[in-house]
Amino acid sequence: MTVLIRPARPGEAKLLTELALRSKAYWGYDAEFLASCRQELTLGDAELAGRRTSVAERDGGVVGFTTLEGEPPQGVLGMMFVDPELVGEGIGRLLFTHAVETARALGFTRFTIDADPNAEPFYEAMGGVPVSRVPSGSIPGRTLTQFLRRVPG
Repeated sequence: MTVLIRPARPGEAKLLTELALRSKAYWGYDAEFLASCRQELTLGDAELAGRRTSVAERDGGVVGFTTLEGEPPQGVLGMMFVDPELVGEGIGRLLFTHAVETARALGFTRFTIDADPNAEPFYEAMGGVPVSRVPSGSIPGRTLTQFLRRVPG
């Protein structure tokens, strides 16, 4: 089946927020942990364009999304989530490749990713290099591996 990558549309923020929370839950986090993440994983319609939100769509349904934030030359892959029922089907790879192509077109030379521990192998496979540990935006005392991904010219 064909997956289309397109800009997020006004009115999709609630759907994307729900997808992010379902995707985070895929890793077995408990309800308390997910409640702590809710604010950080909530998108508003007014911020979709500014955060350069891209959506993966298959058969008319949203199956994943990313945000590419910041200004060149350094950006941030702020969010990247795939429908948990479709993890392993290549949608994450398509979204990540699209983010790299978008970054290149906009003049970024690199971007960072603050990775959930369960996603670290994926970001390494996508060419990310671990560079530091950063505080979680949701869980006090928790740190995440920050990856750097160079954008080829």
